[in-house]
This record gives sequence, structure tokens and C-alpha cells, in this order.
Amino acid sequence: MANGAQHLLHAGDVGGEQIVDLLAGQPAAFVWGNNDFDRKSLGAYAAQLGVNCLGVFGELELDGKKIALTHGDDDRLVRRILEEQRHDYLITGHTHVRHDRREGRVRWINPGALHRVKVKTVALLDTSSDVLHSMAVQVA
Repeated sequence: MANGAQHLLHAGDVGGEQIVDLLAGQPAAFVWGNNDFDRKSLGAYAAQLGVNCLGVFGELELDGKKIALTHGDDDRLVRRILEEQRHDYLITGHTHVRHDRREGRVRWINPGALHRVKVKTVALLDTSSDVLHSMAVQVA
């Protein structure tokens, strides 16, 4: 994978099969966003390709770090994750605005967006060193 990524996380609004195709064959997981309307067939398609769909909320452990992944459109869920303080990272999307902040022990990261924004951004997180690289990308 590019830039040394070892696992891909998608914070929702997958939209269609073409995005699932990009995740196929990679260590990857995604959650549903508020614009993922045909979840049943898209979930079945992802399962056929071996892409891990976590529903509206998922938890992963990567490099010994606990990661919560949700789209971010459910404010109560986001607040609960931040209040519980059980995770090292919370990854969300939804707002299309990148941010990186700490709430107690939880580092809350929104990598930005690749769709419906002027500047398309992704984030590369090194969980072993806690270093985050946010980058603008060109999308064909």
C-alpha cells in the first residue's frame, strides 16, 4: 500500500461498489455513513470480496492500540466513545473537515474527505509512534 500504510480504514459514505473494489485485497475495514443507502446489497458485495464491514460502529486493535471507527453522524455515539475513554483513537468522517484533537486519552481524528470537497485529504497514522500525517491528494 502507498506511503507505508498497513491497514485502510474508511469512516463511512462508501457510496458504492467502486469504493469497496478499491479496499478489496487490502487489510481494510469500513463503517456505514449517512449516505450509504443500499447497505444490504453493498454489505453482501463487501463480504464476497472479503472486505470487513463493521456496521455503523466498529472496534479494532492495531499495533496494540484500540481504535473506534464510526461515521460521526450519531452525536450520542461519538459522545459515549469519548466519555468512556476506552479507546486510544476515534476515527470519524461525516463533516468532511479534517481535525486532530485529544479528548482525555482518546485522540479523535477526522481525515477529511475525498468526495464533495475542493481539497481532498487522507490521513496516515503511525500507531507505534502516534504520528499523524494529513495529506492532500489528487484523485483521478
